[in-house]
Amino acid sequence: MRGTDARSESLFSYVDLEARVPAKHPLRIIKAIVDDALTALDCEFERLYEGTGRQSIAPERLLRASLVQAFYSVRSERQLMEQIDYNLLFRWFVGLGIDDPVWDHSTFSKNRDRLLDADVAAKFLEAVLRHSRVKRFLSDDHFSVDGTLIEAWASLKSFRAKDGSDEPPSPGRNRERDFHGEKRANDTHESTTDPDAKLFRKGNGQPAKLCFMGHALMENRSGLVVQAHFSQASGTAEREAAIHMLDRHSPGSTRRLTLGADKGYDAASFVADLREKCVTPHVAQKVKEKAKPGKTLSRYMRAKNKRFGKVRARVEHVFRVMKCQFGYRKVRYRGIIKNGAQVFSLLALANIYLARKQLAAA
Repeated sequence: MRGTDARSESLFSYVDLEARVPAKHPLRIIKAIVDDALTALDCEFERLYEGTGRQSIAPERLLRASLVQAFYSVRSERQLMEQIDYNLLFRWFVGLGIDDPVWDHSTFSKNRDRLLDADVAAKFLEAVLRHSRVKRFLSDDHFSVDGTLIEAWASLKSFRAKDGSDEPPSPGRNRERDFHGEKRANDTHESTTDPDAKLFRKGNGQPAKLCFMGHALMENRSGLVVQAHFSQASGTAEREAAIHMLDRHSPGSTRRLTLGADKGYDAASFVADLREKCVTPHVAQKVKEKAKPGKTLSRYMRAKNKRFGKVRARVEHVFRVMKCQFGYRKVRYRGIIKNGAQVFSLLALANIYLARKQLAAA
């Protein structure tokens, strides 16, 4: 018998969000890990807020909403608030009831910036890695490192001479000026909108852009990020960040570690620094024997470097998730501090995103 299309409005409606989410939905495992990590950060949240005044958005809900925005590639906070309003799955994950009002997008952004300024993102990354269900997937001995360029929120038109010598003669916003033959460098020029951004290019044939550089230290067993760093773009930034992340991850360690890296890390000083820290380098070579003068690699070491190269390429997948899935090809703030906190939080989300299948199978 054919059913009717008529609607009957009921006076009362009872909707159990927990019952609406399937038992095998992947977000259930992720939510359990996130809730445990946020519980461990309860003392950190207490220090950020005063004991009096009007209640703000709970920091736990801010971070859960950021996870939803990353997992489902919601392009803006305005659209995120709209989807949380009518999506029962989003409401369940964030922690809102069926009748709870959704925040204004500007209020959400302002409260989330408070967490980014307080370096909560880095602590959230550490809390996720310490979780018992994630920690067993991590390796303690074998790591890979890499860096990526992230475009700054500044135009090349704002890259002006520090002494003001390139000011055009005519007034107006789009003032006429001849740029032919002019050389611009970070030593003599600076962006007027974001002074921390530097003009840089990653390889030959690539255009120079105002950008920053994000770095990730990945363990080789499951391809999860254990340390992150955000810095100004320069020719030595990758190597300096690698040493900094190793010191932060294993301070004063005497256990023999291994580190895989691409040709950008092929420098004699970097290899020497690694050997002083009991780290065996597996660095792809630009020129034969450049980083190891007076020594010849054995056939065994060449084969081992090749295997490390295949594993090291997995760190590119982390950056792909951050840029493609989470839409972070370009920074959303000005300066290093806020953008660095955003990179930490995105890499923490990328860890959960990459390990979701392993966690579901475990």
